[in-house]
Amino acid sequence: MTRPAIILDTDPGIDDAFAIILALQHADLRAITTTAGNVGVDVTTANALRILELAGGKVPVYRGAAGPLLGPTIDAGSIHGSSGLGGAELPDPLGSPEDTDAVSFLISATAKDPGLKVIAIGPLTNLALAIERDETFAHRLDGLTIMGGSAAEGNTTSVAEFNIYADPEAADIVFRAVSNIRMIGLNLTHQVKMGSEHVKAFAACNTRHGHVMSVMLEGYLKAVEFIGFDGVFMHDPTAVLAVTHPELIEYEYRHVSIETKGEHTRGMTVVDQRVSSPLEPNVHVGVNADAQAIIDLVVASAL
Repeated sequence: MTRPAIILDTDPGIDDAFAIILALQHADLRAITTTAGNVGVDVTTANALRILELAGGKVPVYRGAAGPLLGPTIDAGSIHGSSGLGGAELPDPLGSPEDTDAVSFLISATAKDPGLKVIAIGPLTNLALAIERDETFAHRLDGLTIMGGSAAEGNTTSVAEFNIYADPEAADIVFRAVSNIRMIGLNLTHQVKMGSEHVKAFAACNTRHGHVMSVMLEGYLKAVEFIGFDGVFMHDPTAVLAVTHPELIEYEYRHVSIETKGEHTRGMTVVDQRVSSPLEPNVHVGVNADAQAIIDLVVASAL
C-alpha cells in the first residue's frame, strides 16, 4: 500500500512523540510543523527534533505559533512535564528548525503538492493563520485529520478538549473553512488506553527509542494517577493511524461548530447528534476505533 504523504502539525508532548515515530514508520512524512501547546513552542520544536533524531528520521522541522490567536496561552505541563516528554532525558538536538516559519511552509508546500494531507495533533493556530494569509489554502488540502474536540465530555473543562480549548478562535476558523475534516476526538481516543503492562512491552523491545517510549509512558501514567486514572489514552497516535490505517476508524458525518464565547462552554466542539438536523454536515466525526489493533501498532513501533 502506498504511504500517504503527510505534514504533521504537532506540539510534542508524550503521545505526540509516539505519533511522530508512527508517522515515520507508516507514512511518507514530508515535514513537521510545531506549535505551542503541551509546552512552549521552543520546547515543542526542540522535542520534535529530538524524537526525529532518536528514531532516525530525516525530516525538516518548521517552528510555528508561540501562542493562540486571542486570549492567554495555556499548556499541559502538569501532564507532560516541563520538558514535554514525561521525564525522559534526551540530549539537545543536533539539528535546527528550518529558517522558514511553519505557516509560510504550509502555504507553499500545499501549493506545490496538492496531494499532501495534514494531520494536526495540537492547537490549530498554524492552520488558522495559513487560512487567514492565503484564502485558497483551505481548499488545497487533500485531507485534514485533527486530534481534537469531543462528541462527549472534555478533558480541560467538562466539555472542552485541550487542543481546541487552547485556541478556540483558530479552531473556529479551520472548521468553517476546511470542507474535508476528520475529527479524532476524546470520545474516540478514550477507547484506546495503555497501562503499566505496555511500559514493560516497550522496554522489552530492546531498542533505544523503545526504552525512551517506556520511560515516557511511565511518566505519563504517574502524571494522571492523581486524577484516578489507571491508564492513559493514545490521542495523537490514533490520529496518525486514522490516516495510515483508515480501516481502524469508523465515522459519522455530522455538523460541528466551535464555541468561542460561552462562559462554561468555551472550546467545546458542538456536535449535532440529531437524527434529522437542519444543519449540513461538515465533519467526519470518529466514533469507533479498533483499539487493540491501534495499541498493537503503537507497541510495534518501538521495535
